[in-house]
Amino acid sequence: MKTSQRVTAIIEREDDGFVALCPEFDIASQGGSIEEARANLIEALILFFETASPSELTRRLHGELFVTQVEVPVG
Repeated sequence: MKTSQRVTAIIEREDDGFVALCPEFDIASQGGSIEEARANLIEALILFFETASPSELTRRLHGELFVTQVEVPVG
């Protein structure tokens, strides 16, 4: 039975497409739409988990991750 792991996906517009990033493992992908970028990121993560050694998983995992927004004065 396969297990699953919940990770963060940050997707942002870049030029004519979208870039998707999983900051926990520093894995990124891209696509022409949000849905495509998300699907491509999932595929990249699946391949990473299938091929990475346990030591690489431990080394690359950023365990504590906080995504927030801040307001800064400009001008």
